Amino acid sequence: MKQGQATIYTDRMNRVFDKIDQHLDEDLSIDQLSDIAHFSRFHFQRQFSAYVGMSVTRYIQLLRLRRASYQLVFSEHRQIIDIGLEAGFENPESFSRAFKKRFGQTPSQFRDKPAWQPWNEQMQLPERDRRKAVEVDIIDFEETRIAVLEHHGSPDRILESVQIFIAWRKESALSPIATSRTFGIPYSDPNNTPAEQFQFDICGEASADIPANAQGVTTKRIPAGRCAKVRHIGSTDRIDESIYPLYRDWLPESGEELRDFPPFFHYLKRVPDVPEHEQITDIYLPLE
Repeated sequence: MKQGQATIYTDRMNRVFDKIDQHLDEDLSIDQLSDIAHFSRFHFQRQFSAYVGMSVTRYIQLLRLRRASYQLVFSEHRQIIDIGLEAGFENPESFSRAFKKRFGQTPSQFRDKPAWQPWNEQMQLPERDRRKAVEVDIIDFEETRIAVLEHHGSPDRILESVQIFIAWRKESALSPIATSRTFGIPYSDPNNTPAEQFQFDICGEASADIPANAQGVTTKRIPAGRCAKVRHIGSTDRIDESIYPLYRDWLPESGEELRDFPPFFHYLKRVPDVPEHEQITDIYLPLE
């Protein structure tokens, strides 16, 4: 396929992805999606399956089950039956069967003790080609004291640590979720780091040093200094779409030098408070 044709083809599929993301609660018919892609119904289904690795119907269900998973764990006040109905299932039984078939746990089992590693293995989102230039701002970041839970090990299990940290925040009230900023600090690229060597700091802004606690939350600081800032909108599983252009395209052309501190993320809007495609994350790249 020629480069121009490939770009047109990618743009068509991205329009379909965007339609699904933005209208996940609606009846997304094959006819409607094939019209958006400018393919015949038959050709669209074959091309989508080849591009994504699964049928469009299965892909839509995967996204609905993905959203339901977050709601089960992070929206404890919501009834399982309501989550299932919102995911497009007619009754709790059909929701439970589909969920268990996909993840090996019923919705209630997942809510009580989610097995995040097999969940992540089942929830790999297809790659998208988003070749857009990033908009970079240079800002002065003020030193910030943070409460930190260090995650060591497979990125697939990071949500286990997130749950522990959220529980600590609620219990201690030393970094209130509603009024304190939430950060993440990756110390390496999970795509090319052995799982056992991966470290990610899960962080919440704190007004005082953190006393010893059972969860192992400690005090650290994000140092003051100049940073390049890029805003990423969408799933944090796709944050590479904004990070790689920052390193690959912007940094070599900017003449800037990196400071000896890892990049860090500020999570402004996250699931389940907003749909996954509406998440907002600011990426900071520390500069000399």
